[in-house]
Amino acid sequence: MIILRLNGVAKMIELKKMSRINAEISVPGDKSISHRAVMLGALADGDTVIHGFLNGADCLSTIDCFRNLGIETEFNNSTAIVHGKGLYGLKKPSITLYTGNSGTTTRLLCGILAAQDFDSSITGDASICKRPMKRVNIPLSMMGANIEGDFCPLLIHGRKLKAIEYTMPVASAQVKTAILLAGLFAEGTTRIIEPEKSRDHTERMLEAMGADMTYDSHSITLTPGKNLKALEIEVPGDISSAAFFIAAASIMKNSRVVIKNVGINPTRTGILDAAIAMGADIKLENERISNNEPICDIIVKGTKLHAAHINGALIPRLIDEIPVLAVMAVCAEGETVIADAAELKVKESDRLLAIYSELIKCGADITMTDDGLIIRGGKPLHGADFKSWGDHRMAMSLAVLAQVTSSPCRIDDVDCVNISYPGFFDDFYGLEAK
Repeated sequence: MIILRLNGVAKMIELKKMSRINAEISVPGDKSISHRAVMLGALADGDTVIHGFLNGADCLSTIDCFRNLGIETEFNNSTAIVHGKGLYGLKKPSITLYTGNSGTTTRLLCGILAAQDFDSSITGDASICKRPMKRVNIPLSMMGANIEGDFCPLLIHGRKLKAIEYTMPVASAQVKTAILLAGLFAEGTTRIIEPEKSRDHTERMLEAMGADMTYDSHSITLTPGKNLKALEIEVPGDISSAAFFIAAASIMKNSRVVIKNVGINPTRTGILDAAIAMGADIKLENERISNNEPICDIIVKGTKLHAAHINGALIPRLIDEIPVLAVMAVCAEGETVIADAAELKVKESDRLLAIYSELIKCGADITMTDDGLIIRGGKPLHGADFKSWGDHRMAMSLAVLAQVTSSPCRIDDVDCVNISYPGFFDDFYGLEAK
């Protein structure tokens, strides 16, 4: 691996091709759970201790925002201690809250701040300022929230809220969580109905903290009035980060990887279902439960993949893994169809366009549709100079793709991987069989 730097910043990485991988690895803590542990820990009574906290840029943005809201957090290696002040312990920030590149921080904060007795403002980096916030603002405004702006910067006038019953037009864990966080402060019982079940880390953590709530495959009901209790939380490895190693081991001959202590929440395991549908050799071992979250070790061996149709209810369960799933599809025999994934257009980049634009550079046979991709796999692939689009998941997916091209690849702007996986490239190349 050759890293080209400008003023200390990694601008371009030239990736050598590994012959095969054979190793055991632990991936960083789950990003979604880390965000929620800080936020709910801040609203709980007492100290929430978070083991395995993701020390990535997005989650550090959440910590920084809550520090500016009066919540102190100690951080040492991968353990964070959040000194919660209860539901009504936040203070008015003296500055605009800066969420960096984190859409989760931005949207979830809207739900909390809308119910406070003070005004506040939120902004983020250039990417965040292009990402739509109206999908959160609409249901929150139905609860009585007063949020100015459909894009960052947002000005939030805190006020008393009323509960609603809301049928979500599109499954979105961020929107759902923003409503639930607002519902903690609202008058009455909040009920949310989802078209498809999105990731449910918020519901599981709220339940573990003692909130009065029920949830099933399509609906969530929350009644305020109970204080949240602080917890000791074990954050499992992020299956979204594990996905890159699952894909790499699957497409590289004679390869094997063991990924330890990965979260396998059923709302997140779409990548496993899709990979298995494509013929991947995947086994789960040492399954257990911690703080309402299932965890296990994932063992993957290289094998011949075939095409599959990825759509419908499966999409919300693997929305973040579609870039690397597309890499697997390029290596699979036959025509893989990915549909119902228009949500990818409003991620850190327009991921549908990004996937299409980069994969065709190395000779992939791919067509972009309004809501997905058609990938005709099994074609010869050559090296290329890739653009990361400043998107961490694109950069890591392209690193996997570079392992199956006939000549070297380079990827620009790779420091974006620090958003969710600092040290990814060192870990990735550490898998090479000696």
